[in-house]
Amino acid sequence: MPKRILQGVVTSDKNEQTITVLVERRFKHPLLQKTVRKSKKYRAHDENNQFKIGDTVRIEECAPISKTKRWTVVVEA
Repeated sequence: MPKRILQGVVTSDKNEQTITVLVERRFKHPLLQKTVRKSKKYRAHDENNQFKIGDTVRIEECAPISKTKRWTVVVEA
């Protein structure tokens, strides 16, 4: 099964080797046909602490690293 890759914006880099990424998705409402925006935050592993708040990054699904981290940073988008 292929790993999912998502793109989002870094909202926090306060923790050591961890960043919080806000991923936004858009879809049409099934009944009203209006475009709806939903967002979700993911915690991702940042090995070298190189990403800062406001950076656009791609994250990839991986095996659990800690209680909340299941994503790693691939590259800056």
